[in-house]
Order: sequence, then structure tokens, then C-alpha cells
Amino acid sequence: MPFIKVYIHFVWSTKNRVPYLATKELRQKVWKHIKENGNEKGIFIDFVNGYNDHCHCLVSLGADQTIQKTIQLIKGESSFWINKQGLMAELPSSSYGGLQKFEWQDEYFAVSVSESIIDKVRNYIKKQEEHHSQKTFQQEYDDFISKYGFELHKDE
Repeated sequence: MPFIKVYIHFVWSTKNRVPYLATKELRQKVWKHIKENGNEKGIFIDFVNGYNDHCHCLVSLGADQTIQKTIQLIKGESSFWINKQGLMAELPSSSYGGLQKFEWQDEYFAVSVSESIIDKVRNYIKKQEEHHSQKTFQQEYDDFISKYGFELHKDE
């Protein structure tokens, strides 16, 4: 049996960054479901949190799990569940432009996390509400691009 400990910090946004996850109660339901569903699928989700238009998820990958398959399972199932539960109906239409279907954006960030800073990453994810009272998701997104050396390739 292999012994593996590979942590990945995933970040992804709602489709077109619409603030679908407008209330704390709604976000808590979604984060709880993501963690429980991950557990059912053998995905170890160490910590999950986010804000009204995005999600952060700290995952420890298993021996047969890939980044692509893991994020696909988390995002795909959670958007299906949100729609099946009718959670958008709990919000005033002004908070999400009246759209009836929840979707996640296709793109996402995935960065490896050294075990020596796991607590720092958990704390960062835990404090998303506080963090986004001072910084927008766009600013956070730009910081990720810069900090991790991601390059955006635009079609010509």
C-alpha cells in the first residue's frame, strides 16, 4: 500500500463570477455538502470555504486521484446538487441577476501546498469572509496569477 500525502489548494469561481452564494447560510450548506460528498467519493477534503462568488478547497490527493478528476467530481456534483436542492430559490433574484441555474466557472487554480504551511493555508481559507471585506475576488485572482507565475494566454 502506498503512503501519499500531496496537498492541493483549489480555487474556483461561480460562472461569470455571479454572487450566487450570497448568504452565509447558503455558503455553509454548500461547503458542508462538498466536504460530505468528497468523503463519500474517497476525496479527502481537509478544509473548504469561500465567499459569494468563489470557493477554496484544500484537498489531500489519494494514490489514484488526479487533479483534473478530483476537481471535476467536486465542482460537477456540487453544482448538480445546488440545482437539485433549489438553493437559488432561497435568494432574492437581485443577488444573482435572476438566473435560475447555478454553475461553476470552467477554469480553476490548483497549487501544491507544502506540509509545513498547511496551517497557514487552512487559516487563509477559514478567513475568507474577513479577507474579502478588504479585497475583491478579482484582486485575489490577480494575486494568484502573480504569486504562482501563471500566465494568461489570450487567443489572438
